[in-house]
Amino acid sequence: MALDFEPTEEQQLIRQSIRKAMEPFLAKREEIMHSVMAEKKFPQELWEAMADTGVFGCLIPEEYGGTDLGLLTMTLALEELATLGFGNAMIVTTQMDTSCILRNGSEEMKKRFLPGIADGSLKFAFAITEPDAGSNSFRLKTVARREGDHYVLNGQKTFITGAEVADWMLVVVRTTPVEELEAKGMSKMMGISLFVLDPRSPGIDLKPIPTRGIEGMAQWTVFFDDVNVPADQMVGEEGMGSMSMFNSLNPERILAAALACGMTQFVLDKACKYARERKVFKDRPIGAYQAIQHPLADSRIGLDAARLLTWRSAWAFDKQLPPATVGHYANAAKYTAAELVINAVDRAIETHGGYGFSEEYQIIYLWEAARLIRTAPISKEMILNYFAEHVLDLPRSY
Repeated sequence: MALDFEPTEEQQLIRQSIRKAMEPFLAKREEIMHSVMAEKKFPQELWEAMADTGVFGCLIPEEYGGTDLGLLTMTLALEELATLGFGNAMIVTTQMDTSCILRNGSEEMKKRFLPGIADGSLKFAFAITEPDAGSNSFRLKTVARREGDHYVLNGQKTFITGAEVADWMLVVVRTTPVEELEAKGMSKMMGISLFVLDPRSPGIDLKPIPTRGIEGMAQWTVFFDDVNVPADQMVGEEGMGSMSMFNSLNPERILAAALACGMTQFVLDKACKYARERKVFKDRPIGAYQAIQHPLADSRIGLDAARLLTWRSAWAFDKQLPPATVGHYANAAKYTAAELVINAVDRAIETHGGYGFSEEYQIIYLWEAARLIRTAPISKEMILNYFAEHVLDLPRSY
């Protein structure tokens, strides 16, 4: 089988459209980055400019208002956005929920939500993490009980990004408690269901968590107290949400890797420009010193590796390869890109010396964002656990 690593002409045009759409914002990038990183103000202008390119419809078929260009094209577009210094986690959460609705939702649900996602009028959050579950997605305690034509949700989620900005939220709950599954000798993977709900519904209370590193949003603990959700807002079948969930989680990891790749390119561009111009000893720029050159060159080599993994994982998703195969590449891409971007930002700061800590040079804004990607949306350690057990066939460690 022939291998072609060049983006298609259409994908190249999408990248160009992203760059053109962002041109008006480049002159005020420092102001925007301060607003989104320090003041946590959502960049609605940037969101609308992105929406005008049509890129939010990449995963969505034309019959629902999308372009059907696939996750790979969306990945390239998000990487391009981050290369310009404008990452956006709400794009990640919205697109990951899009893939779940598209592959698992009813026809009515697709018609209801996908056109709004495609034109940028709808934003989605994703709610799975719980205080006592953390990375263990099957230990959920938030429950949904059916009562006639609706479900009643009770419990809580935590570290939910952008709940205050999102129009809708994809929530992972248990419709069969773990204790009941154990009593019946059933797998803990069963009994999980997914719902789309309005985060402003009666019975929902949002409490902010004072975290940093998210672009223009906060993270929240979300409390559900007898929240009524219509039964037709369940995604897929009751109790069968585990596999549906991975139609969100794999794209999430792929898009997180794309953000990391774009962020790496952004800081390398900044560091190299500075290194070509900055002179300290005589008339030789610091970029001539191997102590400056080699770390940056090492990061650039790593960027090629991370990009190839990221693009391959998105390609595998678009080809609808088995979730385990997509998960293999998605986890590898996220791990590689996260480690890369941390080193790249650190090296860019070191290249700039004291100026690396100045908001004027913008790099320091990305230090927290880069470090966050190692831990979220899945930690470095959980990815290593996955590869040890499922790829190397080593005994389960937890």
